[in-house]
Amino acid sequence: MLRRALFGCLLALPLSVLAKDTVRIAFIGPLTGGVAANGLGGRNSADLAVRLRNADPKAKYTYELVALDDECKPNIGVQVATKAAADKTIVAGVTHYCSTVAMGTVDVYHRFGMPAVVWGAVLPDVTYANDYKEIHRVNGTMINQNETAARFMTGLKFKRWAIIHDTTDYGKGHNRYFAEHLQKNGGQILGTFGVTADQQDFSAELTRIKELKPEVIYFGGITPLGVRIRSQMDKLGVRAVFQGTSGIISDAYIAGLGPLAEGTVVFREGAPAEKLPGGRNFIDQYAKAKYSDPAEAYGPFAFAAANLIMDAVEQVGPDRKKVRSVLNKTRDYDSIVGKITFDDHRQNAVPLITKFVVQGGRWVVWEDSEYAAGKRALAPKK
Repeated sequence: MLRRALFGCLLALPLSVLAKDTVRIAFIGPLTGGVAANGLGGRNSADLAVRLRNADPKAKYTYELVALDDECKPNIGVQVATKAAADKTIVAGVTHYCSTVAMGTVDVYHRFGMPAVVWGAVLPDVTYANDYKEIHRVNGTMINQNETAARFMTGLKFKRWAIIHDTTDYGKGHNRYFAEHLQKNGGQILGTFGVTADQQDFSAELTRIKELKPEVIYFGGITPLGVRIRSQMDKLGVRAVFQGTSGIISDAYIAGLGPLAEGTVVFREGAPAEKLPGGRNFIDQYAKAKYSDPAEAYGPFAFAAANLIMDAVEQVGPDRKKVRSVLNKTRDYDSIVGKITFDDHRQNAVPLITKFVVQGGRWVVWEDSEYAAGKRALAPKK
């Protein structure tokens, strides 16, 4: 009789009482603006992780993703980071694609004690400039990216470079690390040109570069600027291989340039999704969810960051300090991007750098390309 009475009381309770507690996680990235494709891909990937977790009957909690747009602008980033961090119902965040934004927000997360897991920003100082226990990063940094780029390109027997970089911390960082490693590998820098992130006309810089006759133009910046520079190179008759950073690995880069994107070479930490552990399942589940935007290059890192946070919550509950403590101890964590191990600055070691080239209107892993096979020539057009 007692059991029956208790069952009757449970039936009388509202469903909200019987349901699992809801845990809120922030996603912050550029959902509008020039690099929105990357932000939307990251948001969708984090959302996919939440959907899959909510479908798991073993999950202790129901998860809600709160998506915020930082527009890839530091001032906006600080505003939305403050909004998320001040909201005590948000336990942690999957944060930032743009390095300049990530750099501007680390103080916010530290001040409010909100754990943040960076999913795309590559400037080393995001994790290494401060000893903030709240800041973690699952993707790698621009240091290994540029070391590999310099070694690979000089290995292809290119000798002479001109460098164009945007004058944000992101662009200046790429210039610093690429120049350092290029010179170590015997490459020659004929000229270095800093340009503003919103600059439209590059006639002066490209005219001077044309006179220098480099074999390769290295570009340290993100997609919109890269599209404008590569397009104006063609108009001014600048014949050089266009080499970019992970900041232009986007379908939007190819869409913006069409055939002019052909032969662009870039480098990015980690493997492409289809070659990642569980990558095929990620691709299939992403397609099944029918998102209107592709996951883009850093989507798997956002997926991994969201899962890392949710696993921590499952272990210790939705408590910021406890979640931070679990994240700080991350060692050999199995994820879609491979094993995640945080060093003493909570930076994941991502030793693999993948080389990509645009071939036939899509990004192709260099080793799988016709360029690597010698069927196409990666050389300045005459």
